[in-house]
Amino acid sequence: MLISIIGLVVLGPERLPVAIRTVRDWVSTIKSFSNNVKTELKEELRINELHENLKKAEQSDFKQMSPEVAESLKSLQEAADMVNRPFESATDPTPSDDKPKESQPANDQKPS
Repeated sequence: MLISIIGLVVLGPERLPVAIRTVRDWVSTIKSFSNNVKTELKEELRINELHENLKKAEQSDFKQMSPEVAESLKSLQEAADMVNRPFESATDPTPSDDKPKESQPANDQKPS
């Protein structure tokens, strides 16, 4: 209440709504930025945890894994498969020689 009275006195009734909108936009931008940072940090921590669980599984030669480590390993394998799918389709040779080539009309004229 005190801030609004001081704002009204300092800025006046004409500029106060613009100032309020500007401050609201700043707060919205800051909240959005902090949510993005929070999401990225959570994802990084999750990836770090998955790597640690994978190291534990490698050290035990994938024997006698706890359910937590097995779930992390499964999640890592699914993520690796998802990442590798586009590369697999790009590296698979397509039988382009087997396809019949369409004959194109021999037209020596240039389009005008």
